[in-house]
Amino acid sequence: MNIRVLHQLFRYECDVHMATGGEHAIEVCKALLPDLILLDVVMEGMDGHEVCRRLKADPLTQHIPIIFLSANGEADDEAIGLELGAVDYIGKPFNPMIVRARVKTHLTLKRQGDYLRSMAMLDGLTGVANRRKLEARLEAAWSQACRDNGPLSLILIDVDHFKKYNDHYGHQRGDQCLRRLAMALAATLNRPYDLLARYGGEEFACLLPDTDLAGAERVAQKMLAAVAELRIEHLASEVGPQVSLSLGVASVLASARLTPQELLRCADEQLYLAKAGGRARVCARFYEEDAAEISAR
Repeated sequence: MNIRVLHQLFRYECDVHMATGGEHAIEVCKALLPDLILLDVVMEGMDGHEVCRRLKADPLTQHIPIIFLSANGEADDEAIGLELGAVDYIGKPFNPMIVRARVKTHLTLKRQGDYLRSMAMLDGLTGVANRRKLEARLEAAWSQACRDNGPLSLILIDVDHFKKYNDHYGHQRGDQCLRRLAMALAATLNRPYDLLARYGGEEFACLLPDTDLAGAERVAQKMLAAVAELRIEHLASEVGPQVSLSLGVASVLASARLTPQELLRCADEQLYLAKAGGRARVCARFYEEDAAEISAR
């Protein structure tokens, strides 16, 4: 692939970043998450097929379209690239105008696909992320935390006695209440990579990458206070005359020995303790693998 020619071809239309080897290409893609990748089959070290295989296996990069460019015009070579997940294959020597046209086409398709995926990942009632998006982001955040050997925290949030709220005020008021709560909870998050999701019914979840237990507890307390400030009447509640929350916080140092499901389970246990302890409160725990389990392995 003539990198300089391609750079000149697209430099006025988009940001172009270059990598000269397979390992470097993977690093650049994970760091920048480009809209499209032009990939030569023959590169120093790792070949293009292996780069494609690894990018498609990573949840962080698997949706990025890849176009192969190759001097090998064999049909088998093209088939291998397409089977690995590439969206197109252009032989060399290439016509710059054809490359530009195909790149534009696949960028348009990528943006349309991104829009449809984003709509499928939103909760229709509250406008925040839905459970599907939370689960996808949790997997990606877990992988990143394992690579960085860093902390990852999760908050599960339950609206206290919400069934009684619906019974007392009606489901229309209940829906309005959930929308107001979602807005208030989302407003407590300051970083673009923090995620609030509707987990189901009257439950929300908040994913906090690169956040330790103390930081996650602070966020949970902010959420508790933000909802209290709304002063939404709830005369059917057994906690008090206003809508309140119970929150379970779990934090972990992610590792290959653990799974995201263990973080979820720990947060759920803390939520149960918050509800059993009288509700309208935060319970938190740093999750550590049980020593007996480690020794058993």
